[in-house]
Amino acid sequence: MSADLAALAVFRAVAETRGFRAAADRLGVTRSAVSQTIRKLEARMGVALIRRTTRSVSLTEAGEGLYQSISPALMEIEAAVAATTDLHDRPRGHLRLAVSSIAERFISGPLLASFAAAHPDVTLDLVITDEEFDIVAAGFDAGVRLGDVIEQDMIAVPVSGQQIERAACAPTYVETFGTPRHPRDLINHRCVGWRRAPEVSAHRWEFIENGREFNVAVDPEITTNDLRLMIRLTLAGAGITIAPEDCLRPWLDTGELVGVLTDFAPTYPGFFIYYPSRRHVAPKLRALIDHVRLQHGWERDAG
Repeated sequence: MSADLAALAVFRAVAETRGFRAAADRLGVTRSAVSQTIRKLEARMGVALIRRTTRSVSLTEAGEGLYQSISPALMEIEAAVAATTDLHDRPRGHLRLAVSSIAERFISGPLLASFAAAHPDVTLDLVITDEEFDIVAAGFDAGVRLGDVIEQDMIAVPVSGQQIERAACAPTYVETFGTPRHPRDLINHRCVGWRRAPEVSAHRWEFIENGREFNVAVDPEITTNDLRLMIRLTLAGAGITIAPEDCLRPWLDTGELVGVLTDFAPTYPGFFIYYPSRRHVAPKLRALIDHVRLQHGWERDAG
């Protein structure tokens, strides 16, 4: 606030309280500070604004006119400042997220639904994408990806535990084609693969044996960039697929899918919500991060 605007705010306080001491109490300053400010304002404007007697304070005609003119404007300024401060302190606004299609725990529904219920002033805009791109340049507040593909200059907060890469198929497939006993047997099986984008190669099928990681050059009969379609095809008996266990868990639990090659299933870092390193994180994003930590029992860090 400039000196002139501050002086006008002091003048308004005197006009409304009809007293220098009462105005000082409202503003949290000394009586002498109020008196000096009014004298300087009158000197700058070249007109008396306040009538002072030993018993009362009142406005001159010029003072009354000035008060009527500035009071609505000062109220609008104060409201604007309050709204800006409120926006800074309270979660609200539009929150844009770019989320991997395989971040099952994050996009399954309950986590985001409970966040939306807890923060009705925040509107969520989620784009499900497996493309790798600069979320800042694309106008996103944050993204959710596997930890090993997040840029080093980002702040990352876990939204899942470690992931298990699980191969699975429908029981009908096992009945027809049998079960592979080692990952190298997959070259003789029908497979359903996934790729994160049309122009990139299909996801590698990775395994572990005796502590050594390796991958198999699977040549899927069907490949898609749609995880849900990949799972539907596998449920229909089209072949064996591989995906994070979280994505397959509902059908593994019901028996609609059966795990294969479980002794060779590797683990890897899970999914993280990530965002640019900034000194001040927007309240809407901070609220989501805190909500994720609360849902998963993680303690809030010092950031």
